[in-house]
Amino acid sequence: MSQQDTEQQAALSRVTTGMWVVDSTGTEIGTVDLVQRGDPNAVTVQGTPNADPGSSLDELIESTAVQEPDVPADLAARLLHSGYLKVATELVPTGAVYVLADRIDAVAEGRVRLTVPAADLPAEE
Repeated sequence: MSQQDTEQQAALSRVTTGMWVVDSTGTEIGTVDLVQRGDPNAVTVQGTPNADPGSSLDELIESTAVQEPDVPADLAARLLHSGYLKVATELVPTGAVYVLADRIDAVAEGRVRLTVPAADLPAEE
């Protein structure tokens, strides 16, 4: 892992769910809903195989459950590789945006400050 990757993971490890997230302009975006540490071995997002028609209802529901992160595959691979935050927000219709670990500027006083404005964050699909 590079020094930069190590610093990103250290910042990510200090984030907890419920923390306020503030963008680079000082605008409160929302609160952290999910913290996902980076996996340098993550390459692609695997889809779930089709459910067997004989499956139980629970298995069917599980097979159609949304996989995180709910974004296009190329972005999902980057998020899984670097680590990310899912932020609950009212700024987008889907109710959540994703923050790549390298977009975290600082974690202090119960807040996560970002290096980019909210408009630059990918929304949940």
